Amino acid sequence: MGSGRRMHCAIVRACLLILILFLTLQVFVGILAPGTPRFSEDGVVFTIISIENSWKPKESPIAQSGTGQDTKTWGPEFLEGEHGDAAEYLPHLYQDENENMTRTEEVFNHIELQPWAGGQPSFKAEVDRFLAYITTPQVHCNKALTAGEVREKQVAASTWAICLEAWFLPRVPPKPCVVYSFSMDQKDGLFVSRMAAEGCEVHHFDPSSPSAHSQQESHAHHHRTWLDWREQKPGRRKNNPMKLKTIMQFLGHKKVEYVQADLESAEWKVLENVLLDGTISLIYQLILTVHLGWAGFEVAGAEEEVIRFWYSLLWKLQSIGFQLHHSFQGSGQTVLRHSVTNASSTYTLCWVNTRWS
Repeated sequence: MGSGRRMHCAIVRACLLILILFLTLQVFVGILAPGTPRFSEDGVVFTIISIENSWKPKESPIAQSGTGQDTKTWGPEFLEGEHGDAAEYLPHLYQDENENMTRTEEVFNHIELQPWAGGQPSFKAEVDRFLAYITTPQVHCNKALTAGEVREKQVAASTWAICLEAWFLPRVPPKPCVVYSFSMDQKDGLFVSRMAAEGCEVHHFDPSSPSAHSQQESHAHHHRTWLDWREQKPGRRKNNPMKLKTIMQFLGHKKVEYVQADLESAEWKVLENVLLDGTISLIYQLILTVHLGWAGFEVAGAEEEVIRFWYSLLWKLQSIGFQLHHSFQGSGQTVLRHSVTNASSTYTLCWVNTRWS
């Protein structure tokens, strides 16, 4: 009996010791660990420790730009062109996310890449193929509208050209032609004036200028928004940059006959966007200034990869019916910071959509 009683007492003491240790541990944890205290009616304190998983997978910058949704109802400031800080729209303030990209998976995975020019990566081979491609017209346009006048047979000296060949013109010419022109600092003044003089409905986009050209005042609709390959977050700023598709929806245009754009090195991502979402097929003629001095906004990779990407975009454009009919060589002589003989840093390329209906 004595040994049994001693065993019972030992068990009781052990249980009490465990209980004391448990309560002491609860108090200690309550002091050190963040939590929400909960009190019971009998005064015993319990602490609930909440561990939340705050990690979220990082989305690809490219995936974000390619899947933007047209969710914003654009306010009247788009049409009225309210004044704001023009510096917000300067091209060097495009959000450049090159640093966050891998070279092949996130940059070149939207457009099917063409084979290497020389069968393997080579800067020289890619440059030679690309320059030959953008300087060789694919269709001949004997009659064209240029900055000065309608010219026949010889348009090589003109910066831009609108092809007026009869078989390229729309079969049913009902409404006035619609023209979009995107250019900073009113560099497209001659184009805007010329197209307005032809009776087209001209929309001029230039966020860098708080006021319109005096000579253009009565000829065009002026907007201080800009063209982008992504949808900006609603409410971020007035006159948000927009995708071409969104601009067309806002202005009520199902098709645009002529688009002229000098996007200051954003042209590659914008071209990729309109190719991917199909908006490009709604354009009859495209005049695009391309800048070759550097890769462009959100275009990353080795130099030969960048040029291969450029070439693949233009090849895709050709595959859906766009034919190059005019090429104008601009200033500079560098391609991706390399001096290249007989090359320029900028080219103005003019295409006609041969599948337009």
